[in-house]
Amino acid sequence: MTTTHIVPKTNTSQRLQEYGVGIFEAIPTKSALKKALKKNYLTVNGVIATTATFINGGERICLTIPKDIPPTKALNLQLNVLFEDDYLALIHKPAGILVSGNSFKTIANALPQNLKKSTQPDATQPQPVHRLDYATTGILLVGKTAASIRMLNQLFEGKEIVKNYYAVTIGAMDKKGKITSKIDGKASYSAYTLTTSVPSERFGILNLVELKPKTGRRHQLRKHLASIGNPILGDATYGLDNLILKGKGLYLHAHSLRFTHPFTQEEICQKDRLPQRFKKLFPSLN
Repeated sequence: MTTTHIVPKTNTSQRLQEYGVGIFEAIPTKSALKKALKKNYLTVNGVIATTATFINGGERICLTIPKDIPPTKALNLQLNVLFEDDYLALIHKPAGILVSGNSFKTIANALPQNLKKSTQPDATQPQPVHRLDYATTGILLVGKTAASIRMLNQLFEGKEIVKNYYAVTIGAMDKKGKITSKIDGKASYSAYTLTTSVPSERFGILNLVELKPKTGRRHQLRKHLASIGNPILGDATYGLDNLILKGKGLYLHAHSLRFTHPFTQEEICQKDRLPQRFKKLFPSLN
């Protein structure tokens, strides 16, 4: 199966691995594009493309996928849709499921059964444009067209999407703080505000903390909070050995996203309410 895309005339040069996100329905994300390049599925003007290929305008890009790749089965998993229009959607991600990956049970595979098909000419299979950890709950942004997936990725890269989290942490904390310790050798920044605290017989003190990450490193909030001695409740990877809560999950919740809609220019500020298990720990929230 071969699909063709003609690049519009442009005055700028761009790497194919940036430009090509979302131009074909079969490769709507960066990771899918990288896999297609690695498997030599893409050509530009008849030449096999690589990660070093640049697009200057006017090129003919062809995607050729072998016929023997089996179609994806439908995943029957009901999701809570918080907001949806013709271009994008915001959904609640439950704990205990991957956003995407090689597993069959992922949010990405469940999206077509939960969202309305876009009526736009570049409608594609809906795809998450960022990730939440397997154990994290909360709000997840999804693109429904090739252009929206590309533009939402650009908003994330330009740090134009404001993310807000809540976590339950262990131990006494200052009312406000900034954490700037590097993660995997890269600059990282997280700000926190203490919302409320309660005494705990087992953990000493439990805190409800509002978190605002300015960068998006892997496990950033979990690593940052552990680095100041206040690990997230239920974090078996970065928590303290004698303070591990088993069987209750990770108390980290992606609470809201705020950004300007790339097509309607509407200011989107969508919240995903705190899980009930958070509220059980802090009576003042009820």
